Amino acid sequence: MLSTSAIALLAIGIIVVLITPGPTNTLLAAAGLRQGVRRSLPLIAAELAGYLLSISVWGHFLAQAAHALPWLPSLLRVAAGVYIAYLAVDMWRAAVALPDSTQRASGMRTLFVATLLNPKGLLFAGTIFPAVAFAHLPAYGTAMLMFACLLVPIALAWIAFGAALGSGKLTWLNPVKMQRGASIVLGVFSLSLAWAALH
Repeated sequence: MLSTSAIALLAIGIIVVLITPGPTNTLLAAAGLRQGVRRSLPLIAAELAGYLLSISVWGHFLAQAAHALPWLPSLLRVAAGVYIAYLAVDMWRAAVALPDSTQRASGMRTLFVATLLNPKGLLFAGTIFPAVAFAHLPAYGTAMLMFACLLVPIALAWIAFGAALGSGKLTWLNPVKMQRGASIVLGVFSLSLAWAALH
């Protein structure tokens, strides 16, 4: 089973990565913008399925590869830290734009594939989830249950955010400040990953 500290770190990592703007979250917000919260709710199941498959495949592959290449987990943590730092800089420099509301809404398959191919799946499997989650079934079940419980409200928040933008309720929102705040959170998280990998 996972220790209390491992569960706490897992929860923090999941939340930080899931709230970060990316292809899946942009599609969720765009769906909320175009078709409202209620009609967009099934997309949460597509996101969850895409992440569960991606994380499981990457996690089991990396667990097997780590036996032959014991340095691989540390290298992945450093690479993940660099990738998140890149995302932080990229988010700081460019505003997140949602697709135009006149475009056709994304379907379940589009969101599933976007999530399946999202680099966050590798990030979750290689650095956020503890290695024990892919070695022991009870730990895997605990980690995935926690992931699902955190994903649902965060995905719903992205859909609701898009719907609020579409209704004109967020005219006060400054996307640049919001994005820069998120980029600072990502920057701190990337430093913590690098620190963990090197110590």
